[in-house]
Amino acid sequence: MIIGPGRVGRSLAAAIGDGRVELRGRAEGLGDLAGRIVLLCVPDGAIARVSEQIGAAGESPALIGHTSGATGLDALSGAGTEGSFSAHPLQTVPDGKTDLAGCPAAIAGSGPAALEVAARIAKSAGMKPFEVSEADRATYHAAASIASNFLVTLEQTAAELMGGIAVENPREVLEPLVRRSLDNWLARGPEALTGPIARGDEATVEAHRRALSEQRPELIPFYDALADRTREIAGNEAVAEGGRPWR
Repeated sequence: MIIGPGRVGRSLAAAIGDGRVELRGRAEGLGDLAGRIVLLCVPDGAIARVSEQIGAAGESPALIGHTSGATGLDALSGAGTEGSFSAHPLQTVPDGKTDLAGCPAAIAGSGPAALEVAARIAKSAGMKPFEVSEADRATYHAAASIASNFLVTLEQTAAELMGGIAVENPREVLEPLVRRSLDNWLARGPEALTGPIARGDEATVEAHRRALSEQRPELIPFYDALADRTREIAGNEAVAEGGRPWR
């Protein structure tokens, strides 16, 4: 049973398909869950509260899990079950019809049996499970947020700068560069890094900073933080060979 018919809950139910999963809202009765496997697809802040409601409503489920990437299994303790698990789709889920087939899923379990259930649920939805320990959960979720959420932040910032100098359709203009950069990183890792910092062209970097200070001064700390991290990566890749051209 899935409790929480939000974007993740509906996408998971659709991915598993064939009517094999009951999808139930949080406001519905929670007292008939004895012996069942329950997966909470609710906001992180609601996991502990819903677990406690389940524990107080009647007999506990056989196993209870959640789909949060950052929340530990201890948030499920209020349900009173002996076993708990988590299965977090490593995918951006913008709506309840998101295709989860082929995406990785981070799983955890309070024991081997619970971990096996988490893996089975992930596989039944067409996902590829991999284990993340409780101690590493926050680091895992930070990495996922950087890869997905911060990518949108970066590209939106670039698009706003383009739009600010009257470039029409900035997302469309930037799309080929963004897609090629992603493809290059997937193929080459940090060796895909190009641009003025990778080739040691600090004069161009200063020109960027002057332009930003005139048009979007609030972005200077943002630019400097990214520039410093880029220098670290470039230094790790022995850029002293002469650098790589940006285009």
